[in-house]
Amino acid sequence: MIILALTDLHGKSSILPLLSDRLKSAHLVLLCGDITHFGHEADMRQIIQKFRNENPFIYAVTGNCDYPDTEQYLVKEGLSLNALIREFDDFRILGLSGSLPCPGRTPQEYSEEEYEALLDHLPFPDTRPLIMVSHQPPFGTLNDQVSPGFHVGSKSIRHFIEKQQPLICFTGHIHEGIAVDHIGKTVIVNPGPAGAGNYALAETDGKSIKTVQLRNLFADKAI
Repeated sequence: MIILALTDLHGKSSILPLLSDRLKSAHLVLLCGDITHFGHEADMRQIIQKFRNENPFIYAVTGNCDYPDTEQYLVKEGLSLNALIREFDDFRILGLSGSLPCPGRTPQEYSEEEYEALLDHLPFPDTRPLIMVSHQPPFGTLNDQVSPGFHVGSKSIRHFIEKQQPLICFTGHIHEGIAVDHIGKTVIVNPGPAGAGNYALAETDGKSIKTVQLRNLFADKAI
């Protein structure tokens, strides 16, 4: 199965025609938050429809820069992953929206305690492979590093990953955290801002992640 993951589009849907072939060829498209740029339901609806025109198999979380009514729209459409586990083929997909509190404050923020409570209420154990989508990256990886040695990720999310060991966790939020890293057996992927042409392609055989590519539309090559 080929998964295409995008994060931090920030409303720049003008790049989507450039992604058309990649979107159509993916088996699953995952949107990792900040789909709009401080947008509301109408903005989210417009962008999601453009994705759906290319691929019907889409799930998403919202980011800290998406207002709460964008989440409500995704719920109504059956696309939201926030604090939910959905089934797709032989996989489970889990998501978390928003971010930890930011210096300037943004529309969707959660405390560590709130993230922990959301994760604690999810039904486990389950033997099927788990894919995770979290706008807020886990603590202590290349994906949450804003400067050398300074990490801003979530310790609650990291603890969950250490315990449950999903196959892969797609994340975003930290624009400079473009990288593939690991927490135990879990592959952690921050594709980088989609608004700048970044995306990730991951291939899984159902038991493991076979390959992960970080790519850029404008460079048209792996980065």
